[in-house]
Amino acid sequence: MIFITNIIPKELVLSSASYLKQCIGLKPPQGVWCHITGSDMIRGADGKYYVLEDNLRCPSGVSYMLENREILKRTFPELFEKLKVRPVSDYSHGLRDMLESLTENTPASIAVLTLGIYNSAYFEHSYLALQIGAGLVEGKDLVVKDDYVYKITTRGLQKVDVIYRRLDEDFIDPLTFNKDSMLGTPDLFKAYKEGNVVLVNAPGTGIVDDKAVYAYIPKIIKYYLGEEALLENVPTYICAEKDDLDYVLKNIGNLVVKQTDASGGYGNVSWT
Repeated sequence: MIFITNIIPKELVLSSASYLKQCIGLKPPQGVWCHITGSDMIRGADGKYYVLEDNLRCPSGVSYMLENREILKRTFPELFEKLKVRPVSDYSHGLRDMLESLTENTPASIAVLTLGIYNSAYFEHSYLALQIGAGLVEGKDLVVKDDYVYKITTRGLQKVDVIYRRLDEDFIDPLTFNKDSMLGTPDLFKAYKEGNVVLVNAPGTGIVDDKAVYAYIPKIIKYYLGEEALLENVPTYICAEKDDLDYVLKNIGNLVVKQTDASGGYGNVSWT
């Protein structure tokens, strides 16, 4: 396991909450683990752009940007003319094209898998499904038969080729992951491993969302691509390393301490 032993401490990966033993030996369709990435960027006091964090499990938020752009264009059209703002309206077309490229079936049957109306990001799920012409489904709307995934409709079962999942791996299949999950579809992961359906993104990508793994991304880029990252990370200190811990304790009033396996700002602590 070159990825673990030569670049990232083995213990860091194996102890991560996002590490999934079920994905050991997994070969995703077309060999692609990550189809959609959401990287948060900020501009520092020095004027340079930095990558704040990476989101590969279920990156979210793009629909709010698309909807806000439409509102701003109608409210302040003169600003877009003067500032030459680049359009983002083709995002939905690009997303649809990418999802269609993952299957040989034409037309592709695509579904956006949501947790439901009570999820805080449901607006985005429904918005993207509408924009790309995909079916919006919950786990209970899907069924697996003979290792193929079908959507339950009023006209009978409809085969699904690609699932753009908007829920974490723990909930997608109670027979493989969290047995108490009421949100997933039994045997969905089995159908995926058989290559009969594509999951976007692949289960297991959440390991890269880990805030500690984030610190090693420049080294990963250097190892695999032989070049430096185009954008630097925000200076990050791993408290499991003595020198970093000493620095954090001495400068904690100027730092933000993050929980490694949290997201959305949960677990963050700062001192003033």
